[in-house]
Amino acid sequence: MEAKCLKKINDRTLLTHAAVNPSEHHGFINPAIFRGSTVAFPNVAALAEGRQPYRYGRWDNPTSTALCEAISTLEGATGTVLCPSGLTACTTAILAICGAGDHLLVPDSVYGPVRYFCATVARRMDIETTYYDPRDGAGIANLFQPNTRAVFLESPGSGTFEIQDVPTITAVAHECDICVLMDNSWATPLFLKPLELGVDISIMAATKYIGGHSDVMLGTIACAPRAWEQVSDMHFQLGQFVGPDDVTLVLRGLRTLDVRLQRHQESALTIARWLEQHPEVSRVFYPALPSHPGHALWQRDFRGASGLLSFVTRSSSSNAVAAMIDGLKLFTIGYSWGGFESLALPVDPRSMRTATQWTETGHLIRLHIGLEDVDDLMADLKEGFNRLRNISDY
Repeated sequence: MEAKCLKKINDRTLLTHAAVNPSEHHGFINPAIFRGSTVAFPNVAALAEGRQPYRYGRWDNPTSTALCEAISTLEGATGTVLCPSGLTACTTAILAICGAGDHLLVPDSVYGPVRYFCATVARRMDIETTYYDPRDGAGIANLFQPNTRAVFLESPGSGTFEIQDVPTITAVAHECDICVLMDNSWATPLFLKPLELGVDISIMAATKYIGGHSDVMLGTIACAPRAWEQVSDMHFQLGQFVGPDDVTLVLRGLRTLDVRLQRHQESALTIARWLEQHPEVSRVFYPALPSHPGHALWQRDFRGASGLLSFVTRSSSSNAVAAMIDGLKLFTIGYSWGGFESLALPVDPRSMRTATQWTETGHLIRLHIGLEDVDDLMADLKEGFNRLRNISDY
């Protein structure tokens, strides 16, 4: 759905007022949940001329329109489309830009399922993928080929949190008329606005912080002018559709995004600093820490840090790490993140790297810091480290 113009106001206010039109909904603040496939036309002329805003359920409805307008306003986008998941948002955006015979650049730290897509479906469609070190800046131009059509970014990188030099990469890509796509699920447009840094397509797994309650799956693709027509057409051709109940849950989550992210950030930074001092931890990966290799880039481009981080244990057995995680009471073991609850997950980057090497000898553990009391979370982790140490010492 193409964006409507809205006077520039603070993002906190946008979250509350974007796409809120009570006069269009009989005075109700929120739009109704429109479930439906067939849309009735008053006559043949109206059908032929398309004189009404909605023509078929899959093409749009007032519920999805509200979320698309809100995301476009927050992103500063020409238009936004919705997908059933963050992964389908990534793959739809890639297919909108790349076709048979084209070349795609992807960071070595990319989200695992995107890498799998590139190795399977994209390869069968004759789309060639080259993986690059996410720490490359202007040097990425050395990887450009005559058929390079797109550069994919994900900053921070999955699991290991490399920060990419987004403005530099977009600048060198645009010099060669190459489109730039970015997965911005970690920061959301509150903490980073990719389109302002030159990115053409900003992608989010709204499953995560936008929804915020671990009860919905949805992806968004917000576009700058040069990419909007291609993305909206591919989205239409693939028949992408998100049910109105899921859209309503994400629209509701959007309204509280600011207050939730502030709490996630505050607690995550506290825990990251605590982990840095813990004897069972060898490294912490959280861009807001001065010790992070990409901290200067994060300070330059980002407006905040969310609740996802990771750390490396000192050399320990797999059994010790399992005992640490299995015994946690407040951290759930599970995929995804961005909900109200804290999560813990062991990660092995070695199985997903080709352009870079993972040389850490300890175990990488990813944490999502939820909305619980931070002292309670640290106490739970402290007990976990005690289990880790006791089994390692044994």
